[in-house]
Amino acid sequence: MENHSYSEVIGSPYIARLAASGAVAGNYFATDHPSLPNYAELTSGQSFPHADTDCDPSPSCQSAALNIIDRITASGRTWHAYAESMGTACGKVTSGQYAPKHVPFVYYTDISAASCQANVVDYSHLATDLASAATTPNYVFVSPNLCNDMHDCSIGTGDTWLSKNVPTILGAPAFTQQHSLLLLVWDEDDSSQANQVAQVAVGWKIKPGYTSTVRYTHYSLLRTVEAAWGLPSLTANDQAASAMSDLIGS
Repeated sequence: MENHSYSEVIGSPYIARLAASGAVAGNYFATDHPSLPNYAELTSGQSFPHADTDCDPSPSCQSAALNIIDRITASGRTWHAYAESMGTACGKVTSGQYAPKHVPFVYYTDISAASCQANVVDYSHLATDLASAATTPNYVFVSPNLCNDMHDCSIGTGDTWLSKNVPTILGAPAFTQQHSLLLLVWDEDDSSQANQVAQVAVGWKIKPGYTSTVRYTHYSLLRTVEAAWGLPSLTANDQAASAMSDLIGS
């Protein structure tokens, strides 16, 4: 989700209900401004040149860094990114309500064109892939469009979108038949709260109604994924970060 501080969104009707059923990182901070550096840091542990302009992918705006997809692929796991309003797979041009700056995988040069086409797809594919645990990728990254992610539209619009879409994910076989985790997070704040943003975790063994006071960042989220699957860290940033283990019960 996009561009709102912790205090702005945590009391929204559906987000509050989701938080009550899961755990909240109540002292969680984004790592940068504007959008694109945060997405890079969430998935590779670092930003890259010109990312601070929120540029579309190009020879002057791309990253050669190792990223979480490299680790996931090497471990034998599957992945997909689902971007709302993207249309054609692996979209690299801002168009209508779609923005590549919110889909970091189209910037990584070590993700081949064929892999990008196969794995970075329109959000409409998610419903089909959720039909069984076998067709749901191990790692799923969902990017709502510019309205539904709260970037261009209201907090209420985003909250309503979540209320219609998150239950479908939580009710899917991957959640009901496997040990799965949903992490809901905002990329950055609106510069009103020192970049403190909301992060809500729902899933297997997550403490219901728990709010952590431990300071976490996007690097902590990346480290949590790495730790869950025994993946090597990508940079000193995620290596030094702590996994968000206090959100998980016994």
